Amino acid sequence: MNKNVLVDTRPFQYILKESAGPSGKFIVEGLMQVAGDLNGNGRVYPKNILEREILKFKDTFIKGRNAYGELDHPESPIVSLKNASHVITDLWWEGDNVMGRVEVLDTPFGNIVKSILKAGYAIGISSRGTGSVRQMEDGSGRVIVNDDFDLVTWDFVSNPSVPGAFMVPVSGNLQESLVKSQNKYTRLNLILNDILRK
Repeated sequence: MNKNVLVDTRPFQYILKESAGPSGKFIVEGLMQVAGDLNGNGRVYPKNILEREILKFKDTFIKGRNAYGELDHPESPIVSLKNASHVITDLWWEGDNVMGRVEVLDTPFGNIVKSILKAGYAIGISSRGTGSVRQMEDGSGRVIVNDDFDLVTWDFVSNPSVPGAFMVPVSGNLQESLVKSQNKYTRLNLILNDILRK
């Protein structure tokens, strides 16, 4: 089987945590991926495969402090430092949801991400990996990701193809204005999730 670059994109709504002071970090947390859930590309990522890859990602890249991601994912499985916008600093499970903490960097592309988020607009998060897929046997036309999947990183993108969980900020100067702008998207997203899962 040929291995291709596989992406799974979803809206990244976040809890914002901004540290005070000139050396403060811009930290966001949110839903990164969902195991066993049909994405907008008709693919399903089995939980056991995601568990393995997330453990490997944490042990290799997060512990090594080089879990970089880019703004607008490329077709390549190689992460380009000149396009780096953020660093993934933690990943954890909440049921079938992969949650993550991301530090947005003070780089040209990181500053674009910060501007979008500070303005209260949605941004997508997209996993990038390599692997192959096979047709599911239920005749639905959906495909399942095979065991040869290798997770590369998560990138910020503009065109989310999968509805994700919407969250609201819990701290920082932007809390009140962002809560108002995010609440309407939260309700809409829950409705879309219900429709797509039927």
